[in-house]
Amino acid sequence: MNPLLLCLAVIFLWDGYFFVNYLLHLFTEYRTGQWLPKVSILIPAYNEGEHVLKAVRSALAQDYPDFEVIVVDDGSEDNTFEVASSVKSPMLKVYRMEHGGKARALNFGLSKASGEVIVTTDADSYLEPDAVKELVRRFHSDEVLGVGGQVRVAGGSFLEMAQDAEHLRIAMFRRAKELDDLSLAPGPIAAFRREAIERIGGFVEDIVEDYATTKAVKEFGKVVYAPRARVWTKMPKSLAVLWRQRKRWFLGDLKNLGGGFTKDLTFLLLSDVVAFFDVIVPPLLLITGQFELFALGWFFETFTMLLPTLFEGGRLINALLFPLIIWFWAVFYLTLHIYGYLSVLLRRA
Repeated sequence: MNPLLLCLAVIFLWDGYFFVNYLLHLFTEYRTGQWLPKVSILIPAYNEGEHVLKAVRSALAQDYPDFEVIVVDDGSEDNTFEVASSVKSPMLKVYRMEHGGKARALNFGLSKASGEVIVTTDADSYLEPDAVKELVRRFHSDEVLGVGGQVRVAGGSFLEMAQDAEHLRIAMFRRAKELDDLSLAPGPIAAFRREAIERIGGFVEDIVEDYATTKAVKEFGKVVYAPRARVWTKMPKSLAVLWRQRKRWFLGDLKNLGGGFTKDLTFLLLSDVVAFFDVIVPPLLLITGQFELFALGWFFETFTMLLPTLFEGGRLINALLFPLIIWFWAVFYLTLHIYGYLSVLLRRA
């Protein structure tokens, strides 16, 4: 048996499993409701003078009948407060507080909010006009306490395109496996019943406050996914900044794991095994002259990314370059995860 063919088969089975599930859920209508509560959109901001204006304008442009926008300047050292305050609208409130971190800024905004539903977004992000409407539609029953939307990455560099492709892959995974059991309502586009946030004592102060808050809310009800609620966000443009960001996320995620197979350590380790195969198989196929298998792998990865790209509103370049992008992410995350595991083990030793 050709060992490289066996490794390639493992990759096909793993990715194919999620691709098939994605196709099954793509044409299945998910549950929605007709509830139209007042919404408070919270925008915590720290040194975001360059981006906050676009975030505020996109929030105020929401196609929704009853909402307010609350910007909380978390002790910025730039002109964030002045820029946000320059927008004149009866639906906008801008506050300034001493620097205390994102969760504290969100909780300050919560104390000033009057909405039954609290929507969070980031000051370096901009919501599509129907984002709030699509989030609220997913509160189809009283047991739904939270909703997360789809995060997309703006920008045209390879690193930004790679991050956008990564988020398209996440959108594919969430539609396939997490429509009604979302593991993370992402900070740039999430909605919670106010009563649920108050029940857990406010947004959780954690290095990954969105993950920790989602996990706490799920102790009392459901958090679901809204595929059509979309936000565009800024992401790191350099590898060093990307590493620092994902290191913080991963170390925070490790202590918040739990909630079923696709959200626990077993799943994470299995995904790392597949990532290892993603790293070694393509170059070994080229080195050993197995060009037919290399071409088959390239076609498979491109094809399984093409449909999500088309249906989720992605750019064609994401699919065409995806075999290169997935190899980059496999190397990056395998390195990051090994670093993370060793960090945890050494701290416990």
